[in-house]
Amino acid sequence: MTKHIHTEGEANTSKARQDWSARETDPNAQSLLDRDAAAFLHQSLSSPCVSTIAEAKGIWIKDVAGRRYMDFHGNSVHHIGYGHPRLIAAIKDQLDTLPFSPRRFTNDVSVQLAERLADIAPGNLGKVLFTTGGSDANEVALRLARAATGRFKTLSFWDAFHGAGFGAASVGGEATFRSHIAGPLLPGAEHVAPFHCYHCAYGHAGPENCGLACAKMVDYVLGREGDVAAVIAEPMRAVPVVPPAGYWKAVQEACHRHGALLIMDEIPTGLGKTGQMFAFEHDGIVPDIVTLGKALGGGVLPIASVIARQDLDVAGDFAIGHYTHEKNPVTARAALTTLEIIEDENLVERAAELGKMAIERLENTLESSPIVGDIRGRGVMFGIEIVSDRQGRTPAPQIAEKIYYACLAEGLSFKISAGNVLTLSPPMTISKEDLVTALSIVERSILDHSA
Repeated sequence: MTKHIHTEGEANTSKARQDWSARETDPNAQSLLDRDAAAFLHQSLSSPCVSTIAEAKGIWIKDVAGRRYMDFHGNSVHHIGYGHPRLIAAIKDQLDTLPFSPRRFTNDVSVQLAERLADIAPGNLGKVLFTTGGSDANEVALRLARAATGRFKTLSFWDAFHGAGFGAASVGGEATFRSHIAGPLLPGAEHVAPFHCYHCAYGHAGPENCGLACAKMVDYVLGREGDVAAVIAEPMRAVPVVPPAGYWKAVQEACHRHGALLIMDEIPTGLGKTGQMFAFEHDGIVPDIVTLGKALGGGVLPIASVIARQDLDVAGDFAIGHYTHEKNPVTARAALTTLEIIEDENLVERAAELGKMAIERLENTLESSPIVGDIRGRGVMFGIEIVSDRQGRTPAPQIAEKIYYACLAEGLSFKISAGNVLTLSPPMTISKEDLVTALSIVERSILDHSA
């Protein structure tokens, strides 16, 4: 049910969590948690679990004891909410019509999905390949970049996340997915500091200087390496952090100068969550390759996609993503229906409108709180940075954790990123009334802990 707090290097056994678990755990839930812990391999942020889930519908999740929570995390899959009736009906119909398509055959619904993705993607992005998850999609994108450029190196950003596969973890920058691996990761995976790095995040440089300096560092490394196939990045960091104005244009120009492709990982941010269909559209660029996933399956089925420039269709003589479920008609139907729902219900515009309202409200309500360092985001992906000292913006993970469990007790679940950022990402289908209720819970908890 509820998601682990995302803080590196912690075992998630804090007093706040123990107190909440002792108060909330139902005997049936505890039995299921014990069975889970015994059955699954343990890993950070996943197992052992903190609670259970028995039902997911709309913006709500319910545990085995009947307690309901608004889910403002959802692993970024629930753009259209859980169990959208139109989506469920389409999947059921597809199961009756055509449940599977062996590779090297094709089917109408998979082709429709590929055509639809090419239609909604801007510029010359028009060639598609499907995978079963975002990590695989990023690995396909990297393989395609190697094939197209004849180079093998990559440039990516510390603190980024691109998946758990070996190649995806190599270009990722989160210690959780790198530090435990014995021996080298993928060779040639170079990293630079992301925008909103330590120096600009904590007052050592202004946002304008950060944008210029960090983009110039990308240019510098591309020039020094000389043989980089691609820069792979998240258009908006999921912490969340919005890029400085002009940053991605400068990075793209650097890629063009040095012959590198630009891959945008839109797996959590794409499909309207930021108030544009693709988050990179806020920054006035069109990358060479885009990856989508998570919400593409409507919060029901796993499917991801690579969308590349037409002229990058250069790998016909070998395999870059040879997946058994490459053109699965059921997952394709889920994705195609999800895109139709997003369009028909005007959810991209709705995300922009609700996000603007939410951020403005939080800024007004929490303006005087001494523990709020920053409020930031785009659309319905926004975050509140919790600090112990507003002037120096010293991270306060212990306070953030107490706020998290206070909100959880009032029926609101979300994620803590980077140890101290309350990261709120509701479905785009949320009503304004429910959003206001959730914001009130967060505001009340922050103000209660501000003294």
